[in-house]
Amino acid sequence: MRKLSILLLFIFIGFISMAQHLNVVVNDSVKKRAVLVDFLDRQGLQTGEFAEWYAKEYPAYITDIGLIEQLKTGLSDIQIIIVLATWCGDSKEQVPRFLKILDQAGFDPEKCTMIGVDSQKLARDIDVTVYDIDRVPTFIFYRNEVEIGRIVETPVQTLESDMLKICQSKKQN
Repeated sequence: MRKLSILLLFIFIGFISMAQHLNVVVNDSVKKRAVLVDFLDRQGLQTGEFAEWYAKEYPAYITDIGLIEQLKTGLSDIQIIIVLATWCGDSKEQVPRFLKILDQAGFDPEKCTMIGVDSQKLARDIDVTVYDIDRVPTFIFYRNEVEIGRIVETPVQTLESDMLKICQSKKQN
């Protein structure tokens, strides 16, 4: 019960913080372009130049319906943090696909937090070093506040397959 209380407090604080730091656009001095940093939501990904790649990838991705059905129960007790970069080709491709899978699996969007980073893989007001990010996007899966797996940059097989392996391989009773 204590762990649940801590998790709910973390989520509540996150939502308060998100309201202050949501979809922040900054000019990346290395990339020489606008990037999203700090907490993001889909609206941020569907605005301005970011919308171009999101609008292309999300509808074009054909999901594996059989694996989606299995994910519906596999994701029920999972929280996800996505660290992404709007300047990164892999993020532009994988994040919309990942979100489509979550949508089709009926995943609660409030259990998924997205954080944008700049070309140094840093956010402006969020300490992302705690997530040990080497490449983006990084999809981090948690169960009971414990990391149970991650997908880094691109999936090993497919997003659906890798997600299902993470959810099933570390199932706690």
